[in-house]
Amino acid sequence: AAGMFLRLLSDLQWRAANPRWRRMSSSRRSSSTTAEPHPVSLPAQAQVVICGGGIMGTSVAYHLSKMGWKDIVLLEQGRLAAGTTRFCAGIVSTARPVSIELKMAHYSNKLYQQLEQETGVQTGYMKTGSISLAQTQDRLISLKRIASSLNVMGIPCEIISPKKVLQLHPLINIHDLVGAMYVPEDALVSSANVSLALATAASRNGVQIHERTSVSHVTVQKGHVTGVETDRGRIQCQYFVNCAGQWAYELGHSGEEPVHIPLHACEHFYLLTHPLQEPLSSSLPTIVDPDGRIYIRNWQGGILSGGFEKNPKPLFTEGRNQLEIQNLQEDWDHFGPLLSALLRRMPGLEALQIMQLVNCPESFTPDMRCIMGESPTARGYFVLAGMNSAGISYGGGAGKYLAEWMVNGYPSENVWPLDLKRFGTLQSSRTFLRHRVMEVMPLMCDLKVPRWDFQTGRQLRTSPLYDRLDAQGARWMEKHGFERVKYFVPPGSDLLDLDHSKTFYKPDWFDIVGSEVKCCKEAVCVIDMSSFTKFEISSTGDQALESLQYLFSNDLDVPVGHVVHTGMLNEKGGYENDCSIARLSKRSFFMISPTDQQVHCWAWLKNRLPDDSNLTVEDVTWKYTALNLIGPRAVDVLSELSYAPMTAEHFPSLFCKEMSVGYANGIRVMSITHTGEPGFVLYIPIEYALHVYNEVMNMGQKYGIRNAGYYALRSLRIEKFFAFWGQDLDAFTTPMECGREFQVKLEKGTQFVGQEALLEQKQNGVYKRFTMFILEDHDTDLDLWPWWGEPIFRNGRYVGKTTSSAYSYTLERHVCLGFVHHFDEKTGEELVVTTDFINQGEYEIDIAGQRFQAKAKLYPFSSLFTQRRRKDEVELSGYQRE
Repeated sequence: AAGMFLRLLSDLQWRAANPRWRRMSSSRRSSSTTAEPHPVSLPAQAQVVICGGGIMGTSVAYHLSKMGWKDIVLLEQGRLAAGTTRFCAGIVSTARPVSIELKMAHYSNKLYQQLEQETGVQTGYMKTGSISLAQTQDRLISLKRIASSLNVMGIPCEIISPKKVLQLHPLINIHDLVGAMYVPEDALVSSANVSLALATAASRNGVQIHERTSVSHVTVQKGHVTGVETDRGRIQCQYFVNCAGQWAYELGHSGEEPVHIPLHACEHFYLLTHPLQEPLSSSLPTIVDPDGRIYIRNWQGGILSGGFEKNPKPLFTEGRNQLEIQNLQEDWDHFGPLLSALLRRMPGLEALQIMQLVNCPESFTPDMRCIMGESPTARGYFVLAGMNSAGISYGGGAGKYLAEWMVNGYPSENVWPLDLKRFGTLQSSRTFLRHRVMEVMPLMCDLKVPRWDFQTGRQLRTSPLYDRLDAQGARWMEKHGFERVKYFVPPGSDLLDLDHSKTFYKPDWFDIVGSEVKCCKEAVCVIDMSSFTKFEISSTGDQALESLQYLFSNDLDVPVGHVVHTGMLNEKGGYENDCSIARLSKRSFFMISPTDQQVHCWAWLKNRLPDDSNLTVEDVTWKYTALNLIGPRAVDVLSELSYAPMTAEHFPSLFCKEMSVGYANGIRVMSITHTGEPGFVLYIPIEYALHVYNEVMNMGQKYGIRNAGYYALRSLRIEKFFAFWGQDLDAFTTPMECGREFQVKLEKGTQFVGQEALLEQKQNGVYKRFTMFILEDHDTDLDLWPWWGEPIFRNGRYVGKTTSSAYSYTLERHVCLGFVHHFDEKTGEELVVTTDFINQGEYEIDIAGQRFQAKAKLYPFSSLFTQRRRKDEVELSGYQRE
């Protein structure tokens, strides 16, 4: 078979180039099921054990050894690169919609380009370029958005006409195309050879590589990795890296302390042909036809073409195992629609002789993004898996970031979108994974417009009010498995149209959300925000206060009943979490964090709080339903329901008090709304949730109350210049960079994590600045909307990207939030960003290649808020250096 031929060739080339390996492995047989002698015994201990000899495992070993770690053992249950890597199509593509994935692919491309020279192992690297085709205008818009990101990263890319497609690839049928995206530096490689080249370099740097060695489980003691049990004995180690590909899930669950790695395999098909009568040039660009669901590359004068069908076939749900992935059964009926798409795109192939239909497993994740990072339950247990059929594109960059994470404590880029801790245990159900990957695989090609939602695995985590809200027209989205309301469809609206509204332009829900926002500003709205993460931290003495003072940047030694907005920072001063903390008593605190912080924040606290039996942390997310009452009449509704005065004199801003609402006791009421608008959040024990909601809605009728959703909340918070963690704030953003220095108490009398970094920024200034942009010449009805990730230009030069956007119904303009950098025009070096630098520039926002003028502001428009922010601006400018 062609795949086996490539595999044998790879083996020969690599072992010829690596004498040390020849000494380690003396007798080998081709059968993967036959036992073989192991001339070199396993070491008794190592600093790092890596499980998996595919592109991921060898990349991690390569980068760790490059960074100076030498005591590393790589274990492979079969032979190197004999799993999914062996069957990979070998397309290195940088055209990725997610910024961090784009950066990983770009680094991989550069690494593979020089790998052959570094190692002497032929990798088959060939810079062919790639052409992504668009059959519809919406597809072309999505390609233009990607092209904008590629161009500002310095990756050559252009939107081309169908005629130019034909010039670059004469066999392509262009009759149904409206345009395409050409990326000239994309490449082809032999995936197995790249993996062997990385292994060669790692081996020369001291990494020990052992084939035919299976890991049975990882031992964990006191929450930290201590060793690895294999079929050839035990290895003690400090770090374990699970790069087991589609077997990563089973391996994660094999130990006493399970590590949940949510991925699932599907069958993936591609076709190999014999050479054409006039063999294809090896430099012909790779074709990606997402509307046809196929990709096409040259292969030894013929073609290799596969795709992502609408009806995928999940594999190994029961956890079946095999050492090296043998070729699965051909299924021509299943491949039929993809073959038809191929022949429509390249009609000249009708008479071509087919060599083989390859069927191999590929692992997919619940959100189509790969999984990397440290386990939240076992320190020293790292994971790199679930590549969603892009393993060769991500391999180099993913291995680099994970190695940096292990050596330095955090990678050099924000990898939160890929972090294992974005998932909880709920995504590890095999039924959930089987159903979700059947949706994910077709989505690899489907057009993904802004704010689309997964349809499988839904209604998993719900508020007690779910049915009540659903009956009132709620339309749902999902965050961390939790159902949240987008907006409420009024009676009589065309529900079908709204449910299928998919566009890059003005959406059909525009007027609905506008009416919810109007109600929030003029009357009162209720938003169910039960999904927010909620922790209680308490102690018998002062341990809770002392610990939180160390972990948080603001001063938490406040009177009982006060609420503090604060960041949970890392050593570089970046936001690991952004939260609100209420002091319930002298020794008890209630912490509110974003929904997707549930696993990450829990792990961060548990790993850094002292091991003290007198200090307790409890996740109480499930115990409380949260109702956000937003608007000027919220105070009237609560006053009447509680028979207590709720005006600012009696219930000041950022205050928390336990109250009775209706018949229910023990309701924690906080005077915050997370939007900048007046109002309260009620944290209600779940058994009272329905009662309190009904009471609020009944009492609020005379004040014009209505339900609202998260789209209204987003519009309100963005026009008030409120940054949200996970969208605007991340581990590389400090309070000083986003105008939140008033939430930092550098002189609170105790040291806190990140303090030194913030003092340095106060002294030297910041290198990026969170800025608000109001689009000036943008037509809301006719122009493409900004969503997030749009390049920002200052005086015609690229200075950053937007992080979130929304239409402001108050300003009747689009508002974008984003970070502005100051790059030296000659060297590209980052310079300090001053207030004057922000204020004195002319700005444009690039939306899918079209630039719109924008006005930059460092404070929002609300009058009271503006005065306070201006005061902060004056204080900030006092320590910035020109």
